[in-house]
Formats: sequence, C-alpha cells, structure tokens
Amino acid sequence: MQQTTNTILMIRPINFRMNEQTAVNNYFQEDIDLKNAEINNKAQQEFDAYVFKLKSFGVNVVVVSDTDKFDTPDSIFPNNWISFHSDGTVGLYPMFAENRRLERRDDILNELEKNDFLIENIVDYTSAEEEDLFLEGTGSIILDRVNRKAYCALSARADEDLFIEFCEDFEYTPVVFVANQTVEGERAAIYHTNVMMCVAETFAVICLDTIDNKAEKKNVLKHLKEDGKQVIEITEAQMHNFAGNMLQVRGANDELFLVMSKTAHDSLTQSQVAKINNHCKIISSSLETIETCGGGSARCMMAEVFLPKIKIKFKLLRINEFTTLGYCASNYYNFIYLL
Repeated sequence: MQQTTNTILMIRPINFRMNEQTAVNNYFQEDIDLKNAEINNKAQQEFDAYVFKLKSFGVNVVVVSDTDKFDTPDSIFPNNWISFHSDGTVGLYPMFAENRRLERRDDILNELEKNDFLIENIVDYTSAEEEDLFLEGTGSIILDRVNRKAYCALSARADEDLFIEFCEDFEYTPVVFVANQTVEGERAAIYHTNVMMCVAETFAVICLDTIDNKAEKKNVLKHLKEDGKQVIEITEAQMHNFAGNMLQVRGANDELFLVMSKTAHDSLTQSQVAKINNHCKIISSSLETIETCGGGSARCMMAEVFLPKIKIKFKLLRINEFTTLGYCASNYYNFIYLL
C-alpha cells in the first residue's frame, strides 16, 4: 500500500466559469470582470501549462476533455465526485451542487480501462443526494492510505454519517472535526477538508487555526504524530492562498513531489519551504484564474489513480502446441499474449 501514486486523472475544461451553485458556501470563489469565454480560455491555458509541467517531472497524467453535453463549470475538479483505490474499487460521491452531479461520466471509466487500469467494483453513494446528504470525495476526505485513517472536516458538503459509512466500507479509521474560516467577521465551515490540510508520506501540511475546538485539534494532531508525520503548520491567511490545497505525487524514477499552485508556493515562508524540501521537491504552477473563479486549486484538479494495472501473462508454446492450435510455425519457441 502506498500513500502516493504516479498517475493522475485530470479533466480539461470547456465551459469553466464561476459556479453560482457552489459559491453559496465556497468562500474562496470570486467573480472577475471577464466574459465567460475569456475566463474559460485563461483556465485552459493554465490547465495545459499545469499538465505539461507535471508530465515534465514524469507524472503520468490521463487527460479527458469535458463535453458540452451539460453545463458543468466545475468539471476541472474531478476528485470531488470520484476516487480510485488499489483493490480496483471506484468510489462515486454525492455532490452538493446539482450541476456538479452532471460531471459523472461512464466514459471516463472507459478511458482508464483503455489505459489498462483494472476496475473491479464500484461503491456508489450518490443516492444520498435524494436526502440532501453529501460527501464530496477526496475534497471532503483526506486519506492516509498507509495508516488507514481518513480525516474529514464536517460541512454542508461532508455529512458525518456518510463519512462513517465510507470508512466502514473502505476500512479506514475516521478522524472527524470541524474546520472554520472567518467570513465577514463570523466563523463559517470550510467547504472542503483539502483546502486546509494535506497528508503526505512523511509529513502533513495543515491549518490548525481553523479547528476551533481544542479537543478536536488535539485529536487530529495525535493521529498525525502517532503515525510519524511531521506537522507543518500554515496560517489561515496562507490557507486562503491555497497553501493547504496540495498533493504529493510520484514522478520519474518514483521521485516524490509536492504539487501546489504558484499562489500557494509564494505564500509560504522560507522555513516552511525548507521543511517541505526535507521530504520532497516542490512543483508549482500558475492557476490564478482557476483559483479565483473556481475556489479550488492544484489538489482539487487531480484525481489520484491507484487502480491496479491489467496484467498481461505470457505463455511459452512449443511447436506441437502451435500445431494443435492450428498455427503454422517453425521449430522455434514463440510467445503469444494471453489477457
């Protein structure tokens, strides 16, 4: 079991803009004075540069384009509706915004299978939408896959009972808390856990200031430290610059990288950067338009693919076996592929 993967699914946008349905509780979103076509064009440029940079470090990126079949302005953030696991299981998640539910597409699974990934089982929680209950994938859930722990900041998009059900189904120990941010002088729940914390192989980046309940904060720290994670704290101001929205990935030769936006990188202190560099190198890319209009950043754009690869078996056949199979062959050994 590994905490990190070298394969990422990303969705290239075709109708990206500020999503009015998610803005009601995503306080990171801002409107900008540009036409939607201009916003989408800028987002595509940022997306393409980001993918190019990831690939240049040896990260395997499976890119699927969004379609114009539905109005899906947030399709660039696939990790909220789907997750992929090393036993071949796919998780499908209930989404708060109705137009985000339209992002779920069977052809994306087909594309992964074309890339020789094995899908054996689908665990579907989407029926919870009928009861107005939501759990938005690895936006709401931060997984420590090695230590089998799942961290979740409860919000309108992360229902506690659904989270516990997920933990039972996937055999994770739940770590539940509430994370808040200051909005117009009031404390309001942060919409996704992955904007305030990131769990990597040997460290965790977290905005502890968002966990107002002392007992909950102490419990989160206890779990991180007992699993040997160095805790790298960020401030709430840094979190608003997406410094918590990071993901550790594997590149060429299994080298580890922490991926973040340029905005996040620029907000970090030299001391914080040095602490991260003690564990791995940093990859950053400019995502200003996507962050401003979408209220999500580098981590939100990546759905980690942990699915196993389809194994190709080889069988060595002698001349008499080929004859039996109806093949014409010389007196040499030959290989055939058996899927």
